[in-house]
Amino acid sequence: MAKSVSPGYREVIGDIMKGNYAPVYLLMGDEDYYIDKIVDALEERVVPEDEKDFNSAVFYGADVDVRQVISRAQQFPLMAERQLVMLKEAQTMEKAKTRLEMLVPYVKHVNDSTVLVITFKGDSLAATSQLVKTIKAEGGVVFKSDRLKDYQLATPLSDYCKEKKVKIDDRSLNLLCEYIGSPLSKLFGEIDKLIVATGPQRAITPELIEAVIGISKEYNSFELIKYISVRDYPRAMRIVDHFSRNTKQNPGVMVVAALFNYFSKLFIAAISKDKSDAALLQELDLKSSYALTDYKNGIRNYKAGVIDSILHSIRSIDVMSKGVGSTQNEYDLLKELIFKIFTFR
Repeated sequence: MAKSVSPGYREVIGDIMKGNYAPVYLLMGDEDYYIDKIVDALEERVVPEDEKDFNSAVFYGADVDVRQVISRAQQFPLMAERQLVMLKEAQTMEKAKTRLEMLVPYVKHVNDSTVLVITFKGDSLAATSQLVKTIKAEGGVVFKSDRLKDYQLATPLSDYCKEKKVKIDDRSLNLLCEYIGSPLSKLFGEIDKLIVATGPQRAITPELIEAVIGISKEYNSFELIKYISVRDYPRAMRIVDHFSRNTKQNPGVMVVAALFNYFSKLFIAAISKDKSDAALLQELDLKSSYALTDYKNGIRNYKAGVIDSILHSIRSIDVMSKGVGSTQNEYDLLKELIFKIFTFR
């Protein structure tokens, strides 16, 4: 069998849709969404519906011994081309990582008429695991589904909207990524709510998000950064004041993190020799020219030295908001930070 490298989600799903099944799948990691999608695809396609009663077996880690899974995998399908054997929630087994190593001998001598699937959620087996090494060496699939950072969510969210045939603008995309965040199952669940409310227009807008989910299209971190980038102090402070009166929807720690992310990237943009749109998009890892607007405004209004001072202030405010060296609440500290941002020269 050909040696396998660790494939991405699209590659795994693509092969399944083509009927190119691996003998063993190890699906692991912190992001359940992609694991569940792969499992759904395998359950739907490996064994025809009318053969599933006899040729499909599902075991759960908390209720099974690994030897039972091996025994079933070694059996041959009943009057069919293949069978599907699944060990779900393998992480719930006692000493799960150690017990899963018992599968190594089977993987070295797989039953070619069995597709064996193991899901291990919330954690991952180490790259040094004999099971991981053996699955890869024997042509199996080891898929690691890592929890995405907020700044990585825009692409899968955009792809999900395209898949659902619904339009979404950049502003709406940014709002959802920042205020909903990961895991993807939670984020996509909110998208599904919005899709139901779109009506015949099939378009997600900031107005719809505010109406359905309650995220304000006017009072959020993106609007705050927009007004900071153009040095509009009154509007920036109006937004921070709104945050202080709506703390549940606008946690101070999230706002500070958004400011730090913006000014960190703005510093990179400010010292970059090539400030063309194409160069900045690549340098800042941004997905659209729309996202560049605040950075281009920021470059015009903040020198690199000032940005460096702002970043130091953000770090200090972050420490003080945790109760170190200050008794002020996080929103008073945030107001102080905004004042400093506008007064640095």
